[in-house]
Amino acid sequence: MNNKNGFVAQVNACVERAASLMSFVPGILSQIRHCDCIYQVTFPTRRDDGSVEVVHGWRAEHSHHRLPTKGGLRYSMMVDADEVMALAALMTYKCAIVDVPFGGAKGGLKIAAYKYSADELERITRRFTFELVRKNLIGPGVDVPAPDYGTGPREMAWILDTYNTLHSGELEALACVTGKPVTQGGIRGRTEATGRGVYLGIREFCDDIELLKQAGLSPGVSGKRMVVQGLGNVGSHTARFCQEAGAVIVGIAEYDAAIVSPDGIDVEAAHAYFRANETLSGFPGAETITDSAACLELDCDFLIPAALEAQIHADNAARINAKVVVEAANGPVTTEAEDILRSRGITLLPDVFMNAGGVVVSYFEWIKNISHVRFGRLGRRLEQQTQTRLLRAMRQGGGHFTDEEIARLSVGGDEAALVSSGLEDTMITAYGEIREQQRQYDVDLRTAAYITALAKIHRAYSELGIFP
Repeated sequence: MNNKNGFVAQVNACVERAASLMSFVPGILSQIRHCDCIYQVTFPTRRDDGSVEVVHGWRAEHSHHRLPTKGGLRYSMMVDADEVMALAALMTYKCAIVDVPFGGAKGGLKIAAYKYSADELERITRRFTFELVRKNLIGPGVDVPAPDYGTGPREMAWILDTYNTLHSGELEALACVTGKPVTQGGIRGRTEATGRGVYLGIREFCDDIELLKQAGLSPGVSGKRMVVQGLGNVGSHTARFCQEAGAVIVGIAEYDAAIVSPDGIDVEAAHAYFRANETLSGFPGAETITDSAACLELDCDFLIPAALEAQIHADNAARINAKVVVEAANGPVTTEAEDILRSRGITLLPDVFMNAGGVVVSYFEWIKNISHVRFGRLGRRLEQQTQTRLLRAMRQGGGHFTDEEIARLSVGGDEAALVSSGLEDTMITAYGEIREQQRQYDVDLRTAAYITALAKIHRAYSELGIFP
């Protein structure tokens, strides 16, 4: 996309569409739309062969109406100031929709991670962390990074260790970053959180009789034909959860090739094949398509772009053959493409809600780090004992429970179960709020989601008392 139709402009177009239906205290809408601050850094790094390379990076904090700010850190050659500011804005609206008390932020380094060794990536990550610390752009109550495209728990552990080195003895240092390994203060369920959140959003839609009828679909996830673009963290987990619920994954696309099978593709097998071969090409039991973008145009019920932004645009939107497009990635459908899809009766489930699962569980991890207590540790045994006594009392009253059944049913919630339950409740509640706004304003789901977000952020700014 060029500057005229850049990513920030795309996000702001969504904001303007929603804001045109609302009333605001003077000045607040302008404040909401603009990025509060962005920091650009350039630093040298030494490659393993002794050569020196210059790395460019950015960190944007979109909104300080809630602190800390929160957002992922991505390593990609597509990273620039426009992308980082747009993604930070999306994080602000995303956090508001799911009632996570963070402002939005985002960061990135303009590197292709696969071209670097682990040692090189460690040096780059630690240097970037040092630069963020110098500018006070990282900290448990300031700005909290998380994994994104090209990064994962390993990079978050390096960030934590570097921050600890520079802030020796800080009690809440673990909360300076989320998405860490569990052994380093991470939380169970974070890795699959975004994909699980996407699945939960799909499940809620598949239980919504009114919208399903408009889309020409029957209730339930089971039997739905789905195409997934991107087999990274988000795409692979989304596909797996949907397949476990009975969906048929008829197509999977990656950067160099796509595979198609009308009878369905085993997601776990495809993921294992991709990890082993670094390509989906030649996956047994499926047809290989060398033009991976063509996979977006396959006939299906649900098309799930889970890669990068602007994958569905004005040039290919007219050829999309899905009944529903699910934005698992950030900004995969441009505003021009969205208008075309809507005119063709294709339903769009918006990114600003659908992929919020990651930040929800990051919030749980941040709470865990701040409180220094693992979820389930205080109440699990009490809950289990209470359930056991209840079942035994029911057995004495005539209920037919064996000791084995009582032991199986009397299970207190551990960390993974509590995280999953909390995420499910959050996504269900947020979907209900978006649907209320959709009915009230008679708009599409994306506009309804932005109305939901803007109303909450507007209220927060109003309560700060800094506007007339």
